Formats: sequence, structure tokens, C-alpha cells
Amino acid sequence: MHDHTAPAAHGASADADDHVYLSLAEATPGPEGEGRWAYGTGFADPLLGVDTALPPGLDGADLAAYCLMLGDDALILAQRLIEWCTRAPELEEEVALANLGLDLLGQARLLLTRAGQADGSGRTEDDLAYWREEHEFRNVRLVETPNGDFAYSIARLLLFATARGALYEALSTHPDPVLAAVAARGVKELAYHREYATAWTLRLGDGTPYSSARMQAGLDAVWPLLEELFTAHPVELRAGVDPATLREPVLRSLAAVLAEAGLKLPEVPPLATVLGRAGRDGVHTEALGPLLAELQVVARAHPGATW
Repeated sequence: MHDHTAPAAHGASADADDHVYLSLAEATPGPEGEGRWAYGTGFADPLLGVDTALPPGLDGADLAAYCLMLGDDALILAQRLIEWCTRAPELEEEVALANLGLDLLGQARLLLTRAGQADGSGRTEDDLAYWREEHEFRNVRLVETPNGDFAYSIARLLLFATARGALYEALSTHPDPVLAAVAARGVKELAYHREYATAWTLRLGDGTPYSSARMQAGLDAVWPLLEELFTAHPVELRAGVDPATLREPVLRSLAAVLAEAGLKLPEVPPLATVLGRAGRDGVHTEALGPLLAELQVVARAHPGATW
């Protein structure tokens, strides 16, 4: 997958632009001499030296389905974060949010590739990202909802990074060495994502009455989507993962951040399912279709093209 969205700012001063982009251009070169233009790029291959053969005793179809779930989560949230380019409050935040999106895009690429390997289909990351229809995506609904205002996006990032970081910590010892390696790298990236979201939650929650109210409103709006992250799907259980075990530690972690920010833990019911089915079953909100249309348009307009 290739993302050509570059951070830009309308109305920012030339000096500010020069400062940011010169800093990027002067970044330490990577192993092939390329500049590290983003937080998640230019580093060592996390799968270097990892045996990609399917371990004995693991069901390939179940592993593929689970990697697809995790990969779709990362891919869709990456797309949402990239949408903040030219819209964030400050140029620095545009760059930061784009970098977080690139981290998630990197995770998605590895997970979707593993899905195509594990099920024996030979499908590539591009096949899975660009050529599936809406009902074939298995991401949770939390990641697909529109960005809303900045407070809503920060609240969503805080919830997702906290929960996914805890999950990746558990997955770092998974029997599949590829999934374990992706998770081990992802833990470090998500720790930074959570730190970023926490800093903004504290800044807004403990700021002015207006900023606090906006941050509380963002939390109240996104909170009903959190429970889906802890609802075990049969595929997850067959893959040896029970996300329900993460509920209490994640909620404790979130409660600590909100208390420090002077915010209330929302008391709202979870978003309803459709006859017991939700994102993991391919049942999504109306927001996913337009997102995928934008994500997939170039690949579908020029099938087979490379660049």
C-alpha cells in the first residue's frame, strides 16, 4: 500500500514551513540512505530473521481472519488520521497525526500480508486493502466513525491506543512468530500514540471551561464504541485471544488519565449491534463506505498500476 498524502498547512508562515520540513529533511538516513520522513518509517524490518512458516497446530484460516481484523483496524484508523492533514489546529499537529497514521499503516501492511500468507490464498496487502467491499472489512466501528472535532479524535485515539497497546503486549508472545513480532513492534508505537493522546487530553481537560467541555463531549460521544474492543469474537477465541480479559486493566488506565484531566468517566451504554453482529462480522456504520471509496479510488481506477 502506498499513501501519497503529505502534511501541508494553509495560511502557515513560510518560516514555520521551513522549520518543520528542514527538520524532516535533515533526519538521520535509514539503512538504504533514505531520510526518515515519519515516525514509523526507515527503521529495521520487524520481521528480519523471523520464520514466516505457519507453526504446527495453528489453523491458517483462523490466523488469517484474526490478522485481517487487526489489520483492518489499523488501516481504517490510519486513513482517518491522515484526514487531519490541512485541518489540524497547528502545523505541528498535522505532522504528528500523519506520523501516527503512518505507524498504523505500517502495522496494517504487515498484518494484511500475514493474512494472505496464512490462509494460503496468496492475496497481497494491496489485494486486501483495495479490492474488498465494505461488508468484507472486519474492523471495529470505533475506527471508522468520522473524525468529528479535534477533541473527538483525541478521545478516540486515547481509547484505541490504550486498548490496542494492552492487546499487543499480550500478543507479543503469540505462537505465530510473525504476529508476535508485529505486536512487539506495535507496543512501542502505540505507547507513543497513547502518550500523545494523553497529553492532549490533559491539556484540553485541564484547560479552560470551554476546552474541558469539548473534551468531555468527545469522550461521551466515542465511549459507546469502546466495548466492541472487548467483545470476544469466535475467531479471536480460536486464535487464542480473549479481549474480554483486557477490559478491567484498560478501563483502570483510562480512568487514571481522565481523573488527572478533571474529566468524568462516561456512563453511557455501548453502541447497539445488529442482531448481535458488529464490525468484526462485517456490519458497519454508514461512515465506512465513503471512507473506502476515497481509500480505494486510485487503485480501482488504475488496476495493476505500480509506482
